[in-house]
Amino acid sequence: MNQSTGQTINQTEDQTTHHQINEIKNTSKWNNWSGYQHSQPEHILKPQNIEQVQQIVQQHAKIRVVGAGHSFTPLVSTDATLLSLDHIAGFVDSDQQRSQASIWAGTRLFHLDQYLQPINQALIQQGDIDQQSLAGAVSTGTHGTGIDLHCISAYVEAFELLTASGEILRCNEYENKDIFDAGRVSLGSLGVLTKITMQNKPRYKLKEHVELVAVSDLVTNIEQWKKQHRHIECFAFSHAEKLMLKTLDITEEPIQPRKQSWPSEDMLLTMCCELTRAFPTLNPHLQKLLGVFVKPTTFVDWSSQIFPTPRNTKFNEMEYQIPAEHGIACLQEVLAALKKSQYPTFFPVEFRFVKGDDIWLSPFYQRDSVSISIHQFHKQEPRLLFDLVEPILQKFQGRPHWGKMHTMNSSQLSALYPKWMDFMQIRQQLDPAGKFLNPYLELLFDQ
Repeated sequence: MNQSTGQTINQTEDQTTHHQINEIKNTSKWNNWSGYQHSQPEHILKPQNIEQVQQIVQQHAKIRVVGAGHSFTPLVSTDATLLSLDHIAGFVDSDQQRSQASIWAGTRLFHLDQYLQPINQALIQQGDIDQQSLAGAVSTGTHGTGIDLHCISAYVEAFELLTASGEILRCNEYENKDIFDAGRVSLGSLGVLTKITMQNKPRYKLKEHVELVAVSDLVTNIEQWKKQHRHIECFAFSHAEKLMLKTLDITEEPIQPRKQSWPSEDMLLTMCCELTRAFPTLNPHLQKLLGVFVKPTTFVDWSSQIFPTPRNTKFNEMEYQIPAEHGIACLQEVLAALKKSQYPTFFPVEFRFVKGDDIWLSPFYQRDSVSISIHQFHKQEPRLLFDLVEPILQKFQGRPHWGKMHTMNSSQLSALYPKWMDFMQIRQQLDPAGKFLNPYLELLFDQ
């Protein structure tokens, strides 16, 4: 790295002294963002520096690392020690020539721009939620959309991993390469990610355009449209003939920031979800009012401002990655099943493209994919809806997003991942006692 601002870790006013480890008094259950997953950890610890992280790893038999709690699976749930990296956050250093930056692993995505903007860097790719920690987004294969763009994990150039033995390993294409290939999507099961080096690009602006198009037009034109735009995604409703099409493209146009409307799209979404929950028969009629709710919009801003979308309406989510060539057929079958079932969910089906990669447990391993996401309002039980759709997603050879709800077991997953057993061998070597596993991962990994 040829530029350094000092390897300081963010400190906040509520921290205790440098030599103490913050412990959150355990008076209530831990729960994830949606409230669906919860547990009662024996300890919730917030170390202030790497030495304290090492101390925790050495002193505790079972540890799970938590970020923002934006996973909908029980990845974090534990009755042992929950380790938060909220204070292991901030900028480490950068390589200006290569447009790379090293970031402490607990840094939230929405804080990244304050560190990257002064060095004229920005993430190459990002999803539409920016609340996650960098380590959490990397470890679960979080992604955005675009046929030439990978998930965020594939832009990791190097990372440092604190193992069960207390050793810190530097991993990249040249050092500990197998651990690098396994560890970029590892569900926190190999150890504690402490520092991550991201491949970025010079800051850039994006032009966002949203409009309604006929579902039939998407089917006819998607092969052409996906090549015309850097990012393209759609939000399809089971009872509507039109869907929301959203595109993002790099531009040099003047900034036109998003305008705050009232009621906001998020407020309308909450209202329609509440109405659908209370009066299920209204759902088809509300969806057919899409043209009233959604008007064509165009905004231009820096990428860090355009990528994220406000998400105050809480939900639970299931998502599978489908081979790209089967994407449209799978979407059509999902929409038909939802329409036929009349199941009350107002949330649209989200449809995105992701380029394949070489990460062992990435859902995009050696496969260009279409990502299909099913959401359910957090006040409604999600399993009935997900049980309806999941067999369709699996029929099309789908791989589940690690942070989203699914029912696949170890034998099913091992058949979908050519490097499954190689990953398990690396995991066993690094953590033979299963320090970084919880009951969910033990079941998932059949260990």
